[in-house]
Amino acid sequence: MQSIYEAATLKEILSRIDKLTPETKNLWGKMDVGQMLAHCSVPIEVALGDVEPQTTFIGRVIGPLIKSVITNEKPFKRNSPTDKSFIMTDSKDFQKEKARLTSLLTRLSNTNPESMGNRKHPF
Repeated sequence: MQSIYEAATLKEILSRIDKLTPETKNLWGKMDVGQMLAHCSVPIEVALGDVEPQTTFIGRVIGPLIKSVITNEKPFKRNSPTDKSFIMTDSKDFQKEKARLTSLLTRLSNTNPESMGNRKHPF
């Protein structure tokens, strides 16, 4: 499995982001490219501890039971549920969000993975 902590993987991801333009069409979902970049940034901010989300009651109850389902190597399925705080509906500045995501990914790749083990997830 590829890892953000490997230089080659980070380079590949950043290269893919660099190829995006404001006109890039979505492949699935309803968000435009600026919204998608913002959508990808929020979970990274959670992982880094920059944002501490509210945990829902249902998340506290069934979250531990399905953790292995969402943390395995299988890609997420289309239309999978997501926390409301990760859904972007307002207009986003493409260049700003592209720079934000690139910066967050670089920062994440330079972080010790064990330091994030106690971070809360909204679910």
